[in-house]
Amino acid sequence: MESRPSAADHSIEGPLRGHHHKTYVIPLPGRAGRYKLREPRRGVLWFDRRCFASEEELLRVLAGQVSRIPGIVEVEPGVLIQGFIEGRTLGHGVLPSKALSERHRGQLGALFGELTSFDVRAIEAQRVCDGADLPLDGDSHAFLTRLLRFTEDRVYREHGAPYHALFKDLGVREGALDELARQAESLTERAFALVHGDLHRRNLIVDGAGDLWTIDWELAMIGDPLYDLATHLHLMRYSEKEADRVGRNWRRAVEERRPECVKGWETDLPVLLAYKRAQSVYTDVIRAAVVLGGPDGRPNRRQLPRLAWRIKGALDAARKPLGLTVEPSVREVIGAYNRWLRTR
Repeated sequence: MESRPSAADHSIEGPLRGHHHKTYVIPLPGRAGRYKLREPRRGVLWFDRRCFASEEELLRVLAGQVSRIPGIVEVEPGVLIQGFIEGRTLGHGVLPSKALSERHRGQLGALFGELTSFDVRAIEAQRVCDGADLPLDGDSHAFLTRLLRFTEDRVYREHGAPYHALFKDLGVREGALDELARQAESLTERAFALVHGDLHRRNLIVDGAGDLWTIDWELAMIGDPLYDLATHLHLMRYSEKEADRVGRNWRRAVEERRPECVKGWETDLPVLLAYKRAQSVYTDVIRAAVVLGGPDGRPNRRQLPRLAWRIKGALDAARKPLGLTVEPSVREVIGAYNRWLRTR
C-alpha cells in the first residue's frame, strides 16, 4: 500500500502493508514510474461484500472518468497491473482526527461528485456478486438490507462460528442486527452510483505536488452513494465539527452533479453510520481473535492489551446500534479473550 515517497523510480519495494494482498512495487522496462505486483494472502477472511472480480479491470473502465486514480498497464493479453502512486498516506504522522485541508476537502468532494455522475451502465468489468441479488436502482432499503445480511450470514454465522462464545461473553447477542434491519425500512430512495467502499486515510495518497489520489478499489460496488460518506466518516474518526464539514461538502459536490443522489441524506446518514459501527464490532472481534490465536496455533497474548482497547472502543461505539446491555471494561474484554483462548 502506498505510504511514502520512493528513493528512486528504479527501486523495488515490498512487501507493503495490506490486509488482503502482499504487494511489491517494481519498475517495468521501458516505462516511467513503478507498478504494483500483488499476491493474495492465503486464508484471509473478507468482511465486506465484493462486486467486481478485478480491481484492475474496474480501474481501466474508470480511466479518464475519475480523477487521480492508478493507471493500468496490460503487460500481456489479459494481464493488467496498476501503477504505483508515489507519495504518503493522508494524515501520515498526524492525529487520526486531524481536519482536511481546504484543498484536500475540495478534491475529496470532486471524487464523490465524479462517482455519482459516472454512468454505471458503462461498467463492463466482470462481476462476482449475484445479479439476482442486486437491489433495484434507488432501493436504499434493499441495499442496506443486503449489507446487513452479509454481516449476519457470512461474517457472524460463517466466519464467526468459532467465536460465537466470545461474542456472547462480550455481550453481543444473536440477532443483534435486527433493530438496524427495521431502521433500514425507513431509508429514502436515492439514485445509485459507483461506491468506492473503503475511503480511509491509507487509501488516500498525497503525491509530491500535494494532490489527493484514491487507491484500493477492490471493495467498490454499485449502490447507495450515501454509503461512501458514512464509511468515510466512520473510518476517518473526525471531530464532530470536521465530520459535519465533510458531510456538507459531500452534499454540495454530489448535488451539483446529480441531485437525486442526496435525497434524505441528513435523515439517513445516522442509520448508515450505525451499521458501520455495528459492522466494526463483528470485524474487529474476529480479527483480534485471529491475531491472538497466533499463526501456528500458539496464543499470542502479548498483543491482548492493545487489542482489548480497540475492541472496547468498537463495543462502546456500537452499544446503541447493537442494543448492547453491558459495557465491558478493558479488563473484562481481556478476560473474555483469555477464556476463549483457553477453550480453543
